[in-house]
Amino acid sequence: MVIYLDNAATSYPKPPQVARAMAEYMLQVGAPINRSAYGPAQEAAQVTLRLRERLARFLGFPYKPSHVILTPGCTAAINQILFGYLRPGDHCLVSAMEHNAVMRPLTYLAQTRGVTFDRIPCDETGLLDPFAIGKLVKPNTRLAVIAHGSNVSGVIQDAEAIGAILADYGVPFALDAAQTAGETPVDFDRFQLSALAVPGHKSLMGPAGTGALLVSPDFARELQPIVLGGTGSEAHSEIQPAFLPDRFEPGTPNLPGFYGLDSALSYLEAIGIEAIRAHDQLLCRHFVHEVSFLRGVRLVGPTNLNQRLGVFSLDFIGRDNDEMGQRLERQFGILTRCGLHCAPNAHKTLGTYPQGTVRMSTSYFTTIEELDAALEAIDILSTLK
Repeated sequence: MVIYLDNAATSYPKPPQVARAMAEYMLQVGAPINRSAYGPAQEAAQVTLRLRERLARFLGFPYKPSHVILTPGCTAAINQILFGYLRPGDHCLVSAMEHNAVMRPLTYLAQTRGVTFDRIPCDETGLLDPFAIGKLVKPNTRLAVIAHGSNVSGVIQDAEAIGAILADYGVPFALDAAQTAGETPVDFDRFQLSALAVPGHKSLMGPAGTGALLVSPDFARELQPIVLGGTGSEAHSEIQPAFLPDRFEPGTPNLPGFYGLDSALSYLEAIGIEAIRAHDQLLCRHFVHEVSFLRGVRLVGPTNLNQRLGVFSLDFIGRDNDEMGQRLERQFGILTRCGLHCAPNAHKTLGTYPQGTVRMSTSYFTTIEELDAALEAIDILSTLK
């Protein structure tokens, strides 16, 4: 039996209707959008609009669906935010727990455009203190980009408190919801966001190659496109259209992916985000409690269930974590992710750099029985002589 515990990388399995919807487009529709007026093209356009509306509804987005920009993923959305909004000499705030999807573009901008940044400190579990923000805000602070949930420790930041403080300072707030969208409530309006980046392929249960960038009208006016080209609109002009979503969606879109993500969101809406979160907390409660009794292994991250996701990083004390991850697969059929998880500073914050951790991450389809099998395997490996 194979037990898949790498959902923080990409969710698996997907709801069966996701593949069926993608096949429906590939086999029965096949048409582009925004370029033709015939029936199949209009049908594809309606599904795409419905997807924007579903994303807006699911993520508490109060603006027009045209401000839901469909992207190839969360990393592309974050790059659009950073490269499209920050100007030479600007200052940006990030947390100490950011993924390289934020830190590599930001470091590049620091090297090439003179953008500067500061990291908001986090404690040994990865939790950010919102009241530390005010000490780091400068006159040229133009943006704050924060990971809502950590892909290493599973910590959930208090986005509502962070948003309120940043609003007091007049600093736009961009949230990286790669680990939280679809697993715990994300509310654009309540968090006082200016921009929100989400992947389609993680807890939203959609296919790879999908994601979205949700932007407020004020933020959109200042955001410059970083990829330009044909949109099917204003074809007489060689200037990129100014209106949304066309301003940020050049080229032929991933329509099979849109059909799949639309179907995935329909599935999630029927369950409800509160029920999904309740299942996540059930798994967290069980794993955090049971692993505390095991010798020779340390769980990284918070024990407060309200502050964590089903992302469990394990440090096998005195052992090679990469080897432990390999043995989990080889001996027990348990699939995990080992190493630094594209978040080296997060590991430095948590005290797990450079050895990294063995990460197990759950989804709505993960069962208590699967976690028990994983816990038994951890116990065996952590006590080997």
